[in-house]
Amino acid sequence: MKKTFTLYSEDLGGIASPMHRHLSVGGSDCSPQLSWENAPDGTRSFAVTIHDADAPTGSGFWHWILVDLPPDVSALPSGAGDPYAGGLPGKALQARNDAGVCGYTGPFPPPGHGWHLYLVTVYALDVDSLCVESGTPAAQIGFRLWEHTIEKASLVFYDRVPAV
Repeated sequence: MKKTFTLYSEDLGGIASPMHRHLSVGGSDCSPQLSWENAPDGTRSFAVTIHDADAPTGSGFWHWILVDLPPDVSALPSGAGDPYAGGLPGKALQARNDAGVCGYTGPFPPPGHGWHLYLVTVYALDVDSLCVESGTPAAQIGFRLWEHTIEKASLVFYDRVPAV
């Protein structure tokens, strides 16, 4: 029996912790620890995204876009999304998120906007590289992910900032 491609996090529960939230709402802007198992046969690289579809933008908000992780990687430590840490494996590339940063930006829903769902996804890809640059728009990277995804695994967490 084939085992299911599964994503886990030692850091994430159902609600965003202060560690993972944006600095502007009292957070530390620290990307969560992630690990995955049972990648499908044919996986040549991985990508990771965190997306808030509830952001009031018409297209959601990309908080983290990480591509070109080598196929032997199955975990990322807390803080891996720090663009200045330089601790990513192989030729991994952090693309510009919707905050304009090539790295992780924590949740910061508008005050009083209600609960936002954050979708964390790891993609098993059929290519060694998506052949994108750090400045490639998120929508174009999303299309490249769609073209090359063998399987994906996700988990969710929520956050809100009460009205002032």
